[in-house]
Amino acid sequence: MQLKHIIIAHKAGDNLSRQWAENCARQLEKRNCQVLLGPSGAKDNPYPVFLASSIHKIDLALVLGGDGTALAAARHLASEGIPILAVNVGGHLGFLTQPFEEFKDTEKVWDRLLEDRYAIQRRMMLQAALFEGDRTNQEPMSQYYLALNEMCVKPASADRMITSILEMEIDGEVVDQYQGDGLIVATPTGSTCYTVSANGPIIHDGMHAIAVTPICPLSLASRPLVLPAGSVVSIWPLGDYDLNTKLWMDGVLATAIWPGQRVDVRMADCLAKFIILRENHSYYQTLREKLMWAGARIHYNNNHRQG
Repeated sequence: MQLKHIIIAHKAGDNLSRQWAENCARQLEKRNCQVLLGPSGAKDNPYPVFLASSIHKIDLALVLGGDGTALAAARHLASEGIPILAVNVGGHLGFLTQPFEEFKDTEKVWDRLLEDRYAIQRRMMLQAALFEGDRTNQEPMSQYYLALNEMCVKPASADRMITSILEMEIDGEVVDQYQGDGLIVATPTGSTCYTVSANGPIIHDGMHAIAVTPICPLSLASRPLVLPAGSVVSIWPLGDYDLNTKLWMDGVLATAIWPGQRVDVRMADCLAKFIILRENHSYYQTLREKLMWAGARIHYNNNHRQG
């Protein structure tokens, strides 16, 4: 990897993340690297400026923060093919980020990157857009939205909890109607986030698949589904007379959905590229650590492994 043009995003409002970002920028500039630096958060989106400001190909995006900061980077940079080194500095759970212990000796990290001593993990993303009418109309009436974790269709209101009624089609065939809090359409990466909290399936992040999970459905027959990655999930809001239904991407508001409009969700054309520094990286180790799987309350020894 070359380190000539790098963007650095740090978690907005977090002093530790900002200090490490500034320290990294100074080190990289001493190595004759051009650095663009800025905060990333709910009210700060540096990526359009980063991409517009650089006339050269960006070699790397260094993202210092938590999972939310990494998700924002993926949504804006995946389509550009820019590899992301996301490090847990000032974050919390850190499912998507590299442990800080792997990064704190930053000079060695730059050497590793220059010597190509790292791995790249490519993760599937989703894209969604709004359409008028049935599936014969393939002309979108909105921009395309990207998500690394999930697309979610659910209502939002400042003064009351709203029950939504959603009809779902898969590849043009009506599958079910859901009455409840909403519907989650997730990637394998997102299966360990909002989806798992809604009792959806955990899917290995090396797979390409789509998980559809109803949120608190009023029917016990409404169950999660795992679909082939090539499926197109169409969602129609029904009975939304107050115009409260919204499309959310990775927990961020994308757009409102009006009566007569549908949301089509499918696998995106691009993949998010995350740099892995941790040696012997294991998906199952991540599950054990982040979800704190401890097994039975009484621990049993497995002596059959010996010999």
